[in-house]
Formats: sequence, structure tokens, C-alpha cells
Amino acid sequence: MICKLESQGVVSKAHSPFNSPIWPVSKSSGEWSLTVDYRALNEVTPPLSAAVPDMLELQNELESKAAKWYATIDIANAFFSIPLAAECRAQFAFTWKGVQYTWNRLPQGWKHSPTICHGLIQTTLEKGEAPEHLQYIDDIIVWGNTAGEVFEKGEKII
Repeated sequence: MICKLESQGVVSKAHSPFNSPIWPVSKSSGEWSLTVDYRALNEVTPPLSAAVPDMLELQNELESKAAKWYATIDIANAFFSIPLAAECRAQFAFTWKGVQYTWNRLPQGWKHSPTICHGLIQTTLEKGEAPEHLQYIDDIIVWGNTAGEVFEKGEKII
């Protein structure tokens, strides 16, 4: 698991005065996911003014569309596509089998990762010619009255 993340450039070996506990979690697919307990870091991290949309508001807005077809686009490993600033990486250190590592990409478990990810995807979609859609972090929902209409909207977003 760590070797794969390291070969992908998502994590790298580090020497840091910080260290958060980890534990691997088995996914339903049988693969393993690395979970880092960032509660201590999250407690001392200043708040951001930006926010992820409220799920209930998104649900109400989606219900008001009254479309026949819906599709969700899930951006795979979205956090890992966002570089973590070099000057912050030491704070995200963890140890695996006696070796300390840190994230080079936005880690899961840090309280601002969803907000940062949501904002970057939202900005990207606003720059393009994206059709009407709803977004929640790395999930994008499109709708229409036919499967073809939904497929076309999905293609424009991708």
C-alpha cells in the first residue's frame, strides 16, 4: 500500500517533528486504504471561510429538477490529484513500519481537504462550458429527461 502511494508520488519518506497515528482499513473490494488520525492537527488548524454545500440543500435542489434520468460522476482519487504545499508537508507526517512518510498530495482525514477539493473542482467547472450540474466535493450530478441528454452533459463535464 505505502509502496504504491510512494511510486505514484502521493507520499514520500520524511523526517519531521510531527507524527500522526495511522491504521490501514480494509475496503469492501478487498483493497486496503490508509487512514491517518489527524484529530490533533485538525484541532489546531485555523478555520476556512469557504464551505462545502449543505447536503440537504443539494438534495432539495436536485428534487426540484424533476428529471427522469440522473448520473453521478465521481472523480477518482480527487484529493490525491491536488498537490500539498511543500512548506506544509511536515505537519502531515506519519510512520509506517518504522519509516516516517508525509503526503505530497492532499490527504484524507484533514479537516480542510474536502473544502479545498470542492473549491478547486468548482473553479475548474466554472471556467469551462459545464452544463447545469450540482457538485458535492468530488461528486458531480447531472440530470435530464433522456439517457442521451444525461450522457451528453456528462461528456461535457469530463
